[in-house]
Amino acid sequence: MLLVAAALLTASMHSLGVVEAPAVPGPSPHVVAQTAGRVLTDPSVAPVATNGGRIDLADVAQAPADAFLDDLVTMPTAELRRAAADPAILATVQDDPPTARLVATWWAGLDDDERQVLQTLAPTVVGNLEGVPYAVRDRANRVTMTAALVDPDTPAAETAMLGQVRRSLESEPGDPRRSLIALDTRGAGRAAIAIGDLDTAADVTVVVPGMFFTVTGQMRDFTDTANDLATEQATLAPVAVAGRGHGVAVVAWMGYRTPDLTNILSLALARTGAERLERTVAGLREIRGTEQPRLNVVAHSYGSTTALMALASGRMRADSLTVLGSPGSSVRHASQLAVPSGAVFVGGAHSDPIAGSGYFGTDPGSASFGSTLLDLAASGDTGAAGDVFRRPSGHNDYLKPGTASLHDVALIALGRGDLVRDQLRRGEDDGGSGVPGTPDMYLVRPQDVQQRD
Repeated sequence: MLLVAAALLTASMHSLGVVEAPAVPGPSPHVVAQTAGRVLTDPSVAPVATNGGRIDLADVAQAPADAFLDDLVTMPTAELRRAAADPAILATVQDDPPTARLVATWWAGLDDDERQVLQTLAPTVVGNLEGVPYAVRDRANRVTMTAALVDPDTPAAETAMLGQVRRSLESEPGDPRRSLIALDTRGAGRAAIAIGDLDTAADVTVVVPGMFFTVTGQMRDFTDTANDLATEQATLAPVAVAGRGHGVAVVAWMGYRTPDLTNILSLALARTGAERLERTVAGLREIRGTEQPRLNVVAHSYGSTTALMALASGRMRADSLTVLGSPGSSVRHASQLAVPSGAVFVGGAHSDPIAGSGYFGTDPGSASFGSTLLDLAASGDTGAAGDVFRRPSGHNDYLKPGTASLHDVALIALGRGDLVRDQLRRGEDDGGSGVPGTPDMYLVRPQDVQQRD
């Protein structure tokens, strides 16, 4: 059954393509040389050990986290360039990095020249360390992307991947700026693009994709979807959360490898993805310090399995969780999640073969789970009589403009789950029978009454 559903999903996926990213100037060679020389001759800083004049980068990669970070600063220029391309160093940064708190403290202790040298000579490292400011990571990752795209020795598969990322960073006039806050070109690749300002947004939403999503195949479409959600939130915010700062940011987080037909039955990728998601959120928490945003997780398909694992780990919390088209997880009840009571929402569309299937464990939309169900399953283009929103259909329709699900998800992410249209609360005091809510018609915008594709 799962393989049949997978085949249907494969046929529905989009193919996408490529954009321009501006080059970012670095310091002059004089500044690089001067800074590297000053650091290495500072008697308070011990240089990294060398072997015949060359640093053993494998030893650096395996060093304790604080020593790893200090080694990056004390390396001679040539060795830092080599480290930035070394597989062992990149594996540490991407797969087993220092904590966001340790990185933030380390980065704050560097002077401007030291930071600039690291950005210029080791952008693959700086761009992917949680705890480094997002603007710095964006610049560093764009440098990495641009350099690889113009390098004739870059493998064709990597060029295609980076071309997709470059196109994903392009936005329409008037849309929020897009920032490349993570980039990993190894294997199938990983990337994360932020829509809006993660440093100041009152509401931050992280969108987690499901099976068959790859950077090369879907990053642009996925980023545009995140932009649609950000637009919906920004439009509704002045009414839904009047009187509160309502800047919003949405992260198109393709920060883990999603399953394909060869490993679709395995939970190993979800476990790895959960750990990566935890680190991403820890980075946001560290950067925002005392000015924490409302944090919302929106997870689709296998991504919901990943998000449920992360929020049940005890290492990550969120203000709301919305899962769409979920195949289930090992989490048996909403109370196991680090999410406030009543802030777990579940949506299943008409003709979605995955939603409610319980392939990977308990269905979060079951009566016993304790979630709030979104009223999305009715068939037809417009749903109930008088309903101006189109009901989603199939597994990949949930966040399309004009759908009831996009509208609901935007309200939830703004902290107004109480206004979600036709909500049905199950597994609480109603004994699972459900109590329908009332449509939030005053939040309908003029453009919502137009027919959408």
